[in-house]
Amino acid sequence: MTHDFLTGGLSRRGALKIGAAALGTAAVGLKPRAAAAAEDLVVGVVYVGPRDDFGWNQSHAVAIDALKKTRGVKVLEEERVPETIDVVKTMQSMIELDGAKLIFGTSFGYFNPFMIDLAKKYPDVQFRHPTTLWSADKHPMNLGGYFASLDQAHYASGVAAGYSSKSGKLGFIAAKPIGIVLRSINQFTLGARKANPNATVRLVFTGDWSMPVREAEIANTLVDSGCDLIACHVDSPKVIVQAAEGRGVKACGHNASQASLAPKGFVTGAELKYETIYKEFAELLAAGKPLPNVAVGGFDKDMVRLTPYGAGATEEARKAADAAVADLVAGKPIYVGPVKDNKGATVLGAGQSYGNYAPELDAASFLVEGVQSSLT
Repeated sequence: MTHDFLTGGLSRRGALKIGAAALGTAAVGLKPRAAAAAEDLVVGVVYVGPRDDFGWNQSHAVAIDALKKTRGVKVLEEERVPETIDVVKTMQSMIELDGAKLIFGTSFGYFNPFMIDLAKKYPDVQFRHPTTLWSADKHPMNLGGYFASLDQAHYASGVAAGYSSKSGKLGFIAAKPIGIVLRSINQFTLGARKANPNATVRLVFTGDWSMPVREAEIANTLVDSGCDLIACHVDSPKVIVQAAEGRGVKACGHNASQASLAPKGFVTGAELKYETIYKEFAELLAAGKPLPNVAVGGFDKDMVRLTPYGAGATEEARKAADAAVADLVAGKPIYVGPVKDNKGATVLGAGQSYGNYAPELDAASFLVEGVQSSLT
């Protein structure tokens, strides 16, 4: 794979700029070269951070490693590409120099305006982004999104956490109070309280997706306050899981597997399973079939999973979490009334429920009963 100047190599975007200067032409004027066999589908993948971050980027990289095994597919990768004009240069080089026909831009900030503009410029290239931001009335038809409902895995992880915690006092470190994050927090809490109705979740927001120093500080503060298990929704849980292990408490992971970081206290984690989507998209394109503009799924569509249980998971926790996963595969709803928020207001009355893909979950601006925090 290629590397950035900061890592001692030459990045794709760097090569594109040098190549354009040497030829005395703009980057968009470069001629594609025969980088792959004629029958190969060339797929480009762009990461905002390192592939091995034990988190968001790694969840995609693991999936791409599986895609590489697909016959007739050639994969190009570039890591550490910021959410700036650099992502345009990187994707352009994949298209112009290597003939990429499918581009995965895996960071939130790549979508608008960069991937939107590129999709308009290259109508014969398919662009996909890991969100549901695409809209038919606003965006090109060769652009789209895919979304794995990780909140479902957080629910099952919460069940395991509720049974594995001795005190019933759980900590949760989250990046921002936005819908996708609130879904993880609330569903984790609902799972924990299904296992232990008296469980509480002390929640602290960091303010951004990656703040390792702040995350470590909060983890230690939560342990000091009596929490004996820490969970999270940040880009890379690495320092959080390591801090928990260092303090002798248990941890649940997020995005990818952090099991190796906590051999004594790791319980399980909510993992993205993007290989299901990546392989499906590659196979559809190779067969000349159209890609869906929006693809959403959880356990029922094999798009999320639990990290294999670690030493911190009790036998009771394993059995209960497995049962929760089986229910989700079968489509049983997580939100079944009565459900209250943490201020005592009724979210769902007895006999009411939300489906696991209900739009109300995205629009939610509340924390469920048992979460010790505020959104204001």
